[in-house]
Amino acid sequence: MALFDDTKTAFEAKSNKELKKAKRLFQLMASPFLTRLGAVFFKLPFATNLPLVKPIIRNTIYKHFVGGETPEECLKVANELYRYGISSIMDYSVEGQESEEEFDHVKDEILSLIPLSKQHPNEIPIVVFKPTGFGSIDIFEKVGLNLPMSEQEKQKWENIKTRIEEVCQSAHDHGVPIMADAEHSWMQDAADDLMDEMMKKFNKDRCVVWSTLQMYRHDRLEFLKKIHRKSVEENYFIGFKIVRGAYMELERERAKEKGYKDPIQPNKDATDRDYNLALEYMIENIDRISIFAGTHNEYSSELLTRLIEENGIDKKSPKVWFGQLYGMSDNISFKLGDLGYNTSKYLPYGPIKKVMPYLIRRAEENTSVAGQTTRELSLIQREIKRRNI
Repeated sequence: MALFDDTKTAFEAKSNKELKKAKRLFQLMASPFLTRLGAVFFKLPFATNLPLVKPIIRNTIYKHFVGGETPEECLKVANELYRYGISSIMDYSVEGQESEEEFDHVKDEILSLIPLSKQHPNEIPIVVFKPTGFGSIDIFEKVGLNLPMSEQEKQKWENIKTRIEEVCQSAHDHGVPIMADAEHSWMQDAADDLMDEMMKKFNKDRCVVWSTLQMYRHDRLEFLKKIHRKSVEENYFIGFKIVRGAYMELERERAKEKGYKDPIQPNKDATDRDYNLALEYMIENIDRISIFAGTHNEYSSELLTRLIEENGIDKKSPKVWFGQLYGMSDNISFKLGDLGYNTSKYLPYGPIKKVMPYLIRRAEENTSVAGQTTRELSLIQREIKRRNI
């Protein structure tokens, strides 16, 4: 049996009823037409206010992919997951903020998660945030491209830097790792520079501040090596979550429309190659680099387990983590947890209406990623057959 074919371990936490419900959900998501139809419907302003809609969402896609509406609800899920050796990373998945007051609210929400993580270091070992939760993507883009800004825009950029530094300072003071997610390429240069600045300031003794690399971009492997060289020269630690990426079609369309070079790899093989090369490079330089392998790819996950073993790295080293999204790839997460590796689930939370953009993206990504929904469904069906239910 291949390492991640163990359905008994993968679905140990699911009752027969929950397993059958998951089967029905992935059967629906396997249909691109139904997924697109649902995405259009739930983008309508009135959709989630219709009678019965919220209860249906809450008991299906929301329950499967989201930890709850509040950190307290999420903590209950995190405690349950930790029974199986799986930690959780609470992800405040509210999107579309526009005002300075809303950005401050997100910052305060992230600040509240840091002492919660300090209280529950095993269940919630890392705090995460989206840079655009702290300020407009347009401001990030203008800073990254060195475009002219009004005095008001300059102040907004200062506010973004202040918010990010505040949460990084709090994480440092509490001894809690904090990670910035990656987003669209046109805002990433400014975010990269800012997060490198935060790593240089707060990672003098160990890696507290982490950033993220999307390896479907053709320049990220070289960027990793560049930041590593810089960290050696200037004597600070660095940490990166590495993912394949989440915005491919949008990135290609925008590059074509705006007339600049497509930032995305030519094909999936190139993405897979750079992802695995990044794993190898980071393990080779584990003295300086911390790794969070965010992946649903079974080969990459198994590769990292081999690299850990071959290099004599402790499975519980805080420098190496595996991670998958809640509700997906339980065959990877639960097996790694069972084997004693540092593994975690990204556990989104927030009010149903505000989390809908996240849920729509999950459904669309599952449909568009070749084989992902089919793989999830086949594993569920195999476990149902094994249980004879």
